[in-house]
Amino acid sequence: MTNTRKMPAVKILPLLVGALLLFSPVQPPAWGQGGRGPAGAPLPQGQNPNGMHIYIWGGLKSHGAGQHDYPQFLADWSKVLTEHGAVVDGAFHPPSAADLEKTDVIVIYKGDAVFMSDGEKSILEAYVKRGGGLVSLHDSLCGPDPAWFSTLVGGAKKHGEVNYTLDAPIPYTVTDKSNPIMKDMTDMTISDEAFFLMTWAKDPAVHVLATAVIPPTPSAGEHKGEVAPQIWTYEHTLPGGQPARAFVWMQGHTYANFANPQIQKMLLRGIAWAAKKPVDELVDYVPPARPGRGGTPRAPAKP
Repeated sequence: MTNTRKMPAVKILPLLVGALLLFSPVQPPAWGQGGRGPAGAPLPQGQNPNGMHIYIWGGLKSHGAGQHDYPQFLADWSKVLTEHGAVVDGAFHPPSAADLEKTDVIVIYKGDAVFMSDGEKSILEAYVKRGGGLVSLHDSLCGPDPAWFSTLVGGAKKHGEVNYTLDAPIPYTVTDKSNPIMKDMTDMTISDEAFFLMTWAKDPAVHVLATAVIPPTPSAGEHKGEVAPQIWTYEHTLPGGQPARAFVWMQGHTYANFANPQIQKMLLRGIAWAAKKPVDELVDYVPPARPGRGGTPRAPAKP
């Protein structure tokens, strides 16, 4: 006998909806993709679209293995900063005016970066005049015109002068332990390179966060034993502009020091400070949980 009873519509509807979802080409957005970018493009996976905008100005590698690895910094720190909630861009050339339209802070890690054309200088000055932040790492502040660059970051050194120690123990003395940027920094010694014979801005002057005694290397000569600033902040206003900030860490000759936990947190705080953001914004950022295998939430690993 044939069963002519029909399945109630109330039971059929969920089956139809489930089948549509199963075979539908539409997929849920990936972790961290809460919206759309220019021309409707999906946002990069894991990017915090509301984060501070950072431009990394890198360069080609110089020196030996493990030293002055500017390309590796661009690769590594674009990830580190993204995982700490920033929106990151960057290149091996000075940023254009278009690059800087939404930039909060430029992080410079490029040898002799101050060798710039007049047009490039004008773009950088215009950016600082509107209050844009600068972070200078290691020999980024070296060039032919230290007097000009010192007006932007507080201090600079002349290219061609013997004003460096080369590889040596660099003993830090934290001079402002109450400064929030130096929250996790202690008096310690790292193997790196220190600079002296700097051209300093005077009005206003830099605020020194840490100094080092210049070690007795052959290149230090008579400057051995001098106490020289190695980490500082600089707050200033260019004529006709808005207040701007710069943060400088003169080490980074040895690339492995970027992975030192104390130094990494200091740099994250210095970058946020220069961007005029809460100083712990990058350090304290917690990305949203992302689905792991089987759809279970999984927090991303710390860098």
